[in-house]
Amino acid sequence: MADQSPGHTVKSYDNEIHQLRSLIAQMGGLCESQIIASVDALQRRDSDAALSVVATDARIDALETEAEALAIRIIALRAPMASDLREIVAALKISSVLERVGDYAKNIAKRASVLAQSAPIAPMVIVPEMARVVASMVKDVLDAFVDRDPDKALAVCQRDATVDNLYSSLFRSLLTFMMENPQAITPSAHLLFIAKNLERIGDHATNVAEMVHYSATGTHIAERPRGDDTSLSNFAPAAN
Repeated sequence: MADQSPGHTVKSYDNEIHQLRSLIAQMGGLCESQIIASVDALQRRDSDAALSVVATDARIDALETEAEALAIRIIALRAPMASDLREIVAALKISSVLERVGDYAKNIAKRASVLAQSAPIAPMVIVPEMARVVASMVKDVLDAFVDRDPDKALAVCQRDATVDNLYSSLFRSLLTFMMENPQAITPSAHLLFIAKNLERIGDHATNVAEMVHYSATGTHIAERPRGDDTSLSNFAPAAN
């Protein structure tokens, strides 16, 4: 685990750093709950719950704006150096990534609302496990950021392969299902995009883990092998 930064001579500087960490942690907590809630709405076929997830995305956007403004203010007024500067720049980048994670959860919820009107699709049983893994990755990587723990960040990177494998399994299952049930192609395509959104959340959590590791240690993680990037180009674009 990385050494904790010593307290600063100016107490308000410490308070600003702690406030920035708190904003990032709040964003991460909201993203985690949005992922879980969107897939729960999918499982329960609950359109109202899905629409509630869509509405909550505005809170993540507002937190990103607040975190960005605070990070820029700290850089401008405090002229941070070394590990402080790395942490603040990491927070700035992480807030942007978490805003995107929130968008993916919102897209999942939109498609869940549509799928609530269709017959259940058997391969969907893989989706809740994907959601569980990526939600835990988001939680753990934000814990690593707040604790400045590079080892926990590395552990998050290692779990991305599990998400990629689950996505590949679902992709193959859905292709078979669509060939056997042509009338279910449209809802199957929606489910495929939900799985892709979850896979992308796993990628973003891994990217954040790399930022956390660099912020805490000053060294980059060696480039990781990429998972299956099965194309979805033959299907409709994701919801906005």
